[in-house]
Amino acid sequence: MPSLPLRRSKNISLPDDLKTFVDTQVADHNYTGSSEYLRELIRKDQARTQLRALLLEGAASPLGSEVTDAYVDGLQERIRARAARRA
Repeated sequence: MPSLPLRRSKNISLPDDLKTFVDTQVADHNYTGSSEYLRELIRKDQARTQLRALLLEGAASPLGSEVTDAYVDGLQERIRARAARRA
């Protein structure tokens, strides 16, 4: 049986207006609690950070070849062939 990831606690302090906001989000979006809401926010921030890094990496990379009609036609043919093999 796979082991579950170890969970550690971290206490945070929030001003009243932020606590009220978190409580409202938990109630309005059916989270099981503020911890679940905060975990989701952290995961979304991780994904955003990873996406930003990939975008910056792509922007810094050299330009590739031009996308032509022939390239798109070949790509579509490869996709159709792959789909036919799976069917």
